[in-house]
Amino acid sequence: MLTNEQRREQLSSLSKQAEMGGGLERINKQHEQGKYTARERINKLLDPESFIEFDKFVVHRCESFGMEKTKYLGDGVITGIGKINGQQVAIFSQDFTCWGGALGGAFAKKICKVMDFALENKIPVIGINDSGGARIQEGVESLAGYAEIFYRNVKASGVIPQISLIMGPCAGGAVYSPAMTDFIFMVDKTSYMFVTGPDVIKTVTHEEVTKDDLGGAHTHNEKSGVAHFRTDDEDDCFERVRELFSFIPACNKAKHSLKLTTDSVTRSNNKLKNFIPDNSKKPYDMHELILEVIDDQHFLEVHADFAKNILTGFASIGGIKVGIVANQPSFLAGCLDIDSSVKAARFVRFCDAFNIPIITLVDVPGFLPGTVQEYGGIIRHGAKLLYAYSEATVPLITLITRKAYGGAYDVMASKHIRADINLAYPTAEIAVMGAEGAVNIIFRNELNGLKGEDFNKKKASLVENYENNFANPYRAAELGYVDEIINPEITRQRLYQYLKALEHKKIPTPDRKHGNIPL
Repeated sequence: MLTNEQRREQLSSLSKQAEMGGGLERINKQHEQGKYTARERINKLLDPESFIEFDKFVVHRCESFGMEKTKYLGDGVITGIGKINGQQVAIFSQDFTCWGGALGGAFAKKICKVMDFALENKIPVIGINDSGGARIQEGVESLAGYAEIFYRNVKASGVIPQISLIMGPCAGGAVYSPAMTDFIFMVDKTSYMFVTGPDVIKTVTHEEVTKDDLGGAHTHNEKSGVAHFRTDDEDDCFERVRELFSFIPACNKAKHSLKLTTDSVTRSNNKLKNFIPDNSKKPYDMHELILEVIDDQHFLEVHADFAKNILTGFASIGGIKVGIVANQPSFLAGCLDIDSSVKAARFVRFCDAFNIPIITLVDVPGFLPGTVQEYGGIIRHGAKLLYAYSEATVPLITLITRKAYGGAYDVMASKHIRADINLAYPTAEIAVMGAEGAVNIIFRNELNGLKGEDFNKKKASLVENYENNFANPYRAAELGYVDEIINPEITRQRLYQYLKALEHKKIPTPDRKHGNIPL
């Protein structure tokens, strides 16, 4: 029989063995590639000494293809709980030094166990992904493991925040769990996501493409929109994740804490006094307006590299955490298109699920025209944003800074889809369309018989008259569609006052299983 001291030594020895993962040689190779190990990543992301590990000594039970000869304690994934900024979180980290991080049955059960713990205890779950995909030797058991994880992603959706960090390859079935989480972080040059890799693509379609071009951080942040954040290296990624957790709650029932700030809510926004150009065709950077009105110029932009004609991100005003959706006049004139509609709809739904008030800044000339958009389904995709705003029950404050034309005016959190407060600057233009387009339609017959200078003079006069009478916020205000027209220099103060007034908002929702968003 072992003595107590021997039992303690046995525990210590097994713990050290588990902590070595696939061994020193493979750990060194991981470091040579500019990557931390699975365990190092957990320690760098979480608050110091806060990590408590689950299932440290689990091993697989596969006896096929010689797998019984190699077993790593922990089976290639580290799971447990810890804290970020003092907030309890659940976490799993895939270990590439063990079979390339390939997922098997025991591996999957460890992840499912920690996900169940997160959902039952209403804490966020973070997945650090670094895996070549399914463990082929375990066959259908690996596929079953993936499906069990996917099922839990769906059950947890909208209840607890789910965050995915892509720290290496993420291939095949492994990509679908991150795809169902709320936010995906990728690291430049070391992380990849694809359903089929370059070799398979070359075999099947004869296309030649590099891993980076196919599924690197740039590709998924700029082109596909799969990822939400692109980071320079792993340390940068951990900092950004910690920053995100300073804005989001632990679960959908958690009471929001105030974000610490010394920025006065009565601070005047004098910079905005003449910020909107007199010429409505001249662009400006909506980032500047956002930074001027929020606390400490701290704006955590989400999907910054994708669909740049709309901005989404987190900030606070007077310590109240908010989500911001804003048209960007300096890119595609701020038009709504397929990508921007989907980007904003997804963000609005996250904010609504986790009770984060939404501020919408509007300068939109309409939906982007063209066959590419129509064939791509702009009607269906634009409807997603309309659906998301209409479904939202969190406080909704809308500010029209300049253009709000056509159906895009309706979609961008208008009073008609139940935004709580709708504000406008004196520079706002609320109309079915721009002056020139309206004049071409309304006065078609009057202009048809004119040519040359007579045509130009008449059209200019009609355009000016239309702008004076309709390209302003006053008609909408007369009808009660705009609650208040404000001078730009009081923007911050007004937004804070309305956020405070709406902080106890509660409205009933329809008695239904769920709606049918136009996916």
